[in-house]
Amino acid sequence: MKNRFSLYLCAVILALFVWSCEEEKGAQVPAVKEEKTVEADLRYGYDFNQYNVQSHKIKRGDTFGAILEKNGIDYPEVYTILQKIKGSVNVRKLQIGKPYTLLFTKDSVPTPKAFIYHPDALGYSVVQLRDSVFGKKVQKPIRTVELQATGVIQSSLYETMQNSGYNSMLTYFLADVYAWTIDFTRLDKGDRFKVIYTEKFVDDSISVGIEKIKAAYFEHRGKGLYAYEFETDSIKGIIDYFDDNAKNLRRAFLKAPVKFSRISSRYNLKRRIAYYGRVKPHKGTDYAAPVGTPIMATANGRVTKASYTKGNGNYVKIRHNNTYSTQYLHMKRRKVRVGQYVKQGDVIGWVGMTGNTSGPHVCYRFWKNGRQVDPYKQKLPEAKPISKALKKAFFAHISPVQNQLKCLSFPNESTTNLAMN
Repeated sequence: MKNRFSLYLCAVILALFVWSCEEEKGAQVPAVKEEKTVEADLRYGYDFNQYNVQSHKIKRGDTFGAILEKNGIDYPEVYTILQKIKGSVNVRKLQIGKPYTLLFTKDSVPTPKAFIYHPDALGYSVVQLRDSVFGKKVQKPIRTVELQATGVIQSSLYETMQNSGYNSMLTYFLADVYAWTIDFTRLDKGDRFKVIYTEKFVDDSISVGIEKIKAAYFEHRGKGLYAYEFETDSIKGIIDYFDDNAKNLRRAFLKAPVKFSRISSRYNLKRRIAYYGRVKPHKGTDYAAPVGTPIMATANGRVTKASYTKGNGNYVKIRHNNTYSTQYLHMKRRKVRVGQYVKQGDVIGWVGMTGNTSGPHVCYRFWKNGRQVDPYKQKLPEAKPISKALKKAFFAHISPVQNQLKCLSFPNESTTNLAMN
């Protein structure tokens, strides 16, 4: 009897133990709630997640003070802010259309914490309006990238650049390199080019301009012409372009006094002029261009005339040396005065319609030994050649880029074929 009772007691205790364990198993442990961490959105030195952000563009009549007053900062405080940032940031002249950003606190009564102004892609200005007022101007780091471009002319160099997705400003850089040797107003369909150049970027993808052309090849009317950049004077920083035989591409005279215009009338001693209604010799070359197009001196020289007459309108005449002089007629406005020395490429005025003219253009006149001649039929002097001492350095300098340029292929042309040619 005693043994049965002991067995019964053990069974009860075991059952209670098992039940207790099951209860513990079934009990739910409270879950620990994980807090989500928001990654900081750092821009211009601020975590944008901590602020209400408003972005706008400068409108006509907007001033720094007016913007702040409109957003809850009274004029006395505006004045204090301006005094504290004086010399660090200039916010007195804001440009219409430029973007700016205001950061507001997330308090029950939001107040502006910072003003960020973006005048251009190269940088921005920050003005902290609360908690230690300060102003700073930040320049973004610029990355220079070497790029390559090739193309075949279909209509114009500019359109070819655009249609190929290149920076359209490359047109003007290329035109400057060949300004003395190729008339870019008279390109032919099928003319083609290859160019190696450097372009500057900020924020990895925003272009802030082409830096320079390192090397180029332009084939015009079946004739190819190479161009290689080379510094001929490291002290003065003089850089010129030379062909593959070390011949300077620069000439004493530019091909034309305006860029990317068209010749509307050539030098012609038997031309019938509509304005006069009779045959009258035309001793100039007319370049049609929009009013306001810059007119450039085609060579170095001194201004001998800068005046106005009924026929010529506003005009400028330049004496280049004992042999050559040039004249530029029908200007909207002159930029130079008599006695002033000008350099090749300097702007001396702007295209207009003054004097006897039926449309906007510049009439370019050319004198040789005191007689007006057709500049396109003259063998004009070349620029000073590279010195013998520099020739060896030049060929060593262009060797790697020369191979790089020759390996570039034109559109729809294989690199293998180009190398074989």
